[in-house]
Amino acid sequence: MTVVSRKDFTNAIITGLTAGLLAWAVLTYLQKSLPYGFAAAWLVLIIPILWIAGVQLGYILGRWFGFFNQFGKYAATGFTNFAVDAGVLNLLFSLTHIAEGPIYSLEKGASFLVAVTHSYYWNRRWAFQSDQLMTRKEFTKFMIVNIIGLIINNSVASAIVHFIPHTASPEVWGNVGAIGGAAVALIFNFIGFRILVFK
Repeated sequence: MTVVSRKDFTNAIITGLTAGLLAWAVLTYLQKSLPYGFAAAWLVLIIPILWIAGVQLGYILGRWFGFFNQFGKYAATGFTNFAVDAGVLNLLFSLTHIAEGPIYSLEKGASFLVAVTHSYYWNRRWAFQSDQLMTRKEFTKFMIVNIIGLIINNSVASAIVHFIPHTASPEVWGNVGAIGGAAVALIFNFIGFRILVFK
């Protein structure tokens, strides 16, 4: 069985720690704990382990379907980008004390754009391992895919927040919307990056 390379192991730890710390901060802000009463601080340990396992699973599945070698790293990067997105979104909630209405859509757009910057670095450096010099053309394609992804992400998140009945607090439901938007955009962006950007 192929074992995770040192580079992939290191990158999984870095992105996992980033995601774990941000998830801990968001859950602390929302005053939520993990199931069975576990403290959210455990995410700082658990998420890096999950990222390593996800990359390893990509290696295993990649023996039959080559794209899984990239997808394992892309998924770890994507979930970390989601953590960056959620971290910025909740920071904006805490600063503005607004988590619904038209301001929510603006906050969600801003948090997504911060996550895109993070995404470009990690996808280029790790998931798709682009060996070409960064070009304006590549970055432009990346931004086009992400702008479409932003529209999809923001539309799905806003539709969930505005149109699905719920009993949760606006902050919690805003995060539910963010999860829905990110899930749909994750799949769209992988296809776009693989086909158009990092060929």
